[in-house]
This record gives sequence, structure tokens and C-alpha cells, in this order.
Amino acid sequence: MTSMTQIDRAVKSIKERIGDRTPAIGLILGSGLGYVADTLTDAVVIPYGEIPGFPVSRVEGHKGNLVVGRLDGVCVAAMQGRVHYYEGWTMEEVVLPARVITRLGVRTWIITNAAGALDASRYAPGDLCLITDHINMMGANPLTGVNIDELGPRFPDMTAAYSRKLRSIAKKAACSAGLPLKEGVYAAMMGPSYETPAEIHMLRTIGADLVGMSTVPEVIALNHMGCEVLGISCATNLAAGVSAGKLSHEEVKETADRVKDTFEKLVRATVREIHSEINL
Repeated sequence: MTSMTQIDRAVKSIKERIGDRTPAIGLILGSGLGYVADTLTDAVVIPYGEIPGFPVSRVEGHKGNLVVGRLDGVCVAAMQGRVHYYEGWTMEEVVLPARVITRLGVRTWIITNAAGALDASRYAPGDLCLITDHINMMGANPLTGVNIDELGPRFPDMTAAYSRKLRSIAKKAACSAGLPLKEGVYAAMMGPSYETPAEIHMLRTIGADLVGMSTVPEVIALNHMGCEVLGISCATNLAAGVSAGKLSHEEVKETADRVKDTFEKLVRATVREIHSEINL
């Protein structure tokens, strides 16, 4: 079980490495999207394995670094890849990095992922989508067990798990930058196998638009800690049964690479707009 001692030890280690850098925004960069962290200036790169208690990703496309630096003048803490529940980590371990970075003082988050699109009439591979809400189909919750009162309440509200204010800011930023931006409800499955066509049909029936194997644990934990969260999915493929082809991680990475310039522009524009409007 994660304890405040573990969290504080990791926080202390990071502070010793980043000096006077004070991140205002946290970024979680999902499959194939970690290159944004490589563009930070005045950056300190800390491999997860060098932070006490941090789990280390075993998935290709996740570098496994915490990068603290400036993105267009705004100090951010970027997670270059994440760990997943399907890798065998506990839910508490999956959300530990986000909890630690929040304890550094970050209260505003942009969480990204690669996702499958459930409706070919509304989405195409390469679309960038704001997450409006989620459906947790992972069969687990990071808040299970004894509540750590120092982090948040026993029963946190999830009515606005994805900040309406941040979504409005992101839409404004995308419009100003001339970038197309869609919206949808994200369903999180445990993985690591891709979903069956029957499972995709079920998810569409209950209101999902996008599906993936991440994000929801961190969003729950960050809402527990009182953070505001913006979620962005890159629709890297059509889900099982929606297209005739077979699904592969290579397709996910190829699509993410194809739209990397657009994705980076959206993240940069959104970070600038958040900094301007919220005055972080």
C-alpha cells in the first residue's frame, strides 16, 4: 500500500534534481506521444528508475522519464510514458507518479493517450479528441483500500472529472491555432489484449466513443487530490469490428507519429492558453 512516506521520499528526490524549477502544469504523454517532452528547454531529465518507488514502464513507445522544463516559457512536469495496470503493477503503483508530481505543487494536468475509435462515421485515425467523460471498465479503482486523508476525501466527486474550464480553454486554443478537435467519452479496459468486436459493440451501446487501456486511474487519483484535468485522446486506429483489419501496436505508433506535429501544436497552444487564462 502506498504511504505518504513513499510519496514524500520521491518528492524530495525530485526536488533535489530540479532545483528552483517549479512546474505549473503536469503532462502525461501516452503511447507514441512522448516526443513533446524532448522539446522542453532548460530541462532536467530523470529516468523513472532513479526516483524512489517509481514504477518503470515496460511498453515500447514509453521512454520512462520525468522531464521538468519549459514549454513555450511555461514550466511543466512531463511524464514521458506511463505504466499500465496490465503490466502487473497495482493500481496504487500506476497512479504513484501522478500523485508525486501533484505534491510538487502541480494542480493542473493534461493527460494524453492513444485510443481506438468506436464509430467510423464520426472519427478517423489521426483525430485528436477531448475526453468529456469516462467509463471505468478496468475492474479496479486506485482509491480502493484505506484512504490517505492527506491526499483527498474518502468519496471524491467525479461529476466533472474532466474540467469543463480546461476543455473550454483547449477548444479556444485549437480554434486559434486552426487545429481540428473532436470530443468523446473514453472507456478504459484492462488489456493488454485488444477488445473483441462484441466488446466494442457493448461499449458503443453504453455510450463510449473511444477505448484504451490507461488514463482513468490517473484521472481518478488526480480528482481525489483536487486537481483539474484535461484529457486528450489521439484516435490511432478504428476499434475491432469497426474496420476489417487486425489491430496492432505498430499501427498505434505509426498513426501517433503521423500526427505528431499537430499534436505538439495542440499541446503547446493549450499550455499557453491555460497559462494566460489561469495565470499559473
